[in-house]
Amino acid sequence: MITIPYTTALTTLFSYGLLFAFGQIRDLFRKFLGLLSASNLHGYAPICLGLEDFYTRRLYLRIQDCFGRPISSAPDAWIDVVERYSNDNNKTLQRTTDINKCLNLGSYNYLGFAAADEYCTPRVIESLKKFSPSTCSTRVDGGTTILHNELEESVAKFVGKPAAIVLGMGYVSNSAILPVLIGKGGLIVSDSLNHNSIVNGARGSGATVRVFQHNTPSHLEEVLREQIAEGQPRTRRPWKKIIVVVEGIYSMEGELCKLPEIITVCKKYKAYTYLDEAHSIGAVGKTGRGVCELLGVDTADVDIMMGTFTKSFGSCGGYIAGSKELIKYLKSTCPAHIYATSISPPAAQQILSAIQVILGEDGSSRGAQKLAQIRENSNFFRSELQKMGFEVLGDNDSPVMPIMLYNPAKIPAFSRECLRQNVAVVTVAFPATPLLLARARICISASHTKEDLIKGLEVISRVGDLVGIKYFPAEPEKQHQEDGRVKLE
Repeated sequence: MITIPYTTALTTLFSYGLLFAFGQIRDLFRKFLGLLSASNLHGYAPICLGLEDFYTRRLYLRIQDCFGRPISSAPDAWIDVVERYSNDNNKTLQRTTDINKCLNLGSYNYLGFAAADEYCTPRVIESLKKFSPSTCSTRVDGGTTILHNELEESVAKFVGKPAAIVLGMGYVSNSAILPVLIGKGGLIVSDSLNHNSIVNGARGSGATVRVFQHNTPSHLEEVLREQIAEGQPRTRRPWKKIIVVVEGIYSMEGELCKLPEIITVCKKYKAYTYLDEAHSIGAVGKTGRGVCELLGVDTADVDIMMGTFTKSFGSCGGYIAGSKELIKYLKSTCPAHIYATSISPPAAQQILSAIQVILGEDGSSRGAQKLAQIRENSNFFRSELQKMGFEVLGDNDSPVMPIMLYNPAKIPAFSRECLRQNVAVVTVAFPATPLLLARARICISASHTKEDLIKGLEVISRVGDLVGIKYFPAEPEKQHQEDGRVKLE
């Protein structure tokens, strides 16, 4: 739970109120001059309506240069950011040929596999020559190669489940799976800060959806007890099925799920546990097996395990792991498996190779070194940010660390100034977060060196002072000289 300081909340609300008021005044003048509907077809209703359209035109466009920045390199520790300019007050952005080499603190490349790798890359190139970039078919037709079968077996073994199904997109691993697992007459109890893919999947299922307070097992128990007592709406019949959905690491909070306590509650009320490990699989745990390994949870106690390959494995797609009965059912009913083109064979090979490195099956200890490095880098960076006085969300070991910005004016100020000083960061605002809780989301990689992290900390500290986002008193800074360089401890 984020507690906003009173003065910060007041100034943030005032800033949004000012933007809203001036935006409404401008729209009023445009309507008076007949410009607001000039782009609409005669007799048609405007295709864009409501506050979302107003937000896009009057707030987002002002700072859209802070989002969607094109890059011209692999998302490694350092990336090449393409510079852009605007001649129409940021309504449109034009690319230039200029490149800005920046420290990458925004990509999900947790273990560094998204860049060229001595083990993975040659095997991916060979798979491209053998299988081509696409299967041009669905899994149930001609889109299943030996790589897909090997990948599903490897994933199931890696996460500790009897079987797995692999899908071509991480987002649909939630949004297309939940409607297959549960429908009308069922109950989904979802964490209040679950990812949009879970929210849309739950809505599309037709099941009744109830929300419990973020990462609060006691409130989850209250919701389950109340819903089981009341039963289905109108009929009061018992629920056909209950699924509790949580994330391993919450992508906008950087927090670890209180999985042991949640499983205890689910067992007590006979509810299935659905665990989204998009940001935790491969990134945490002694051998990279996610929050179950990190928190000492038996994977047999988690009924449905979901994860993506877009973070720690440097590829694309996602998976669902569970019992053989469950996976067999999903393969015969899930639209994303039956109707969508299967995951690209080179992408599948990348995942297979990354898992082999993580497990040491490549004959080296690089996987263990990467896991130790991501843990060390994450905890060091988080600790130093907190010492500087930033409000940093999340838990130790998590490679995701949001820095709270709050005020809308500080979103572009922080992003642009970091970019000017050759540090690429991701800022996140509404609708990805609540309106008042804008933040910069830092993502750490095992490919970052200590020098990279110190460079990032120095820039963020300077920009934090300039923008005014150090909401807590800073600890006295300890420094010592080593090899002619100043290092933070």
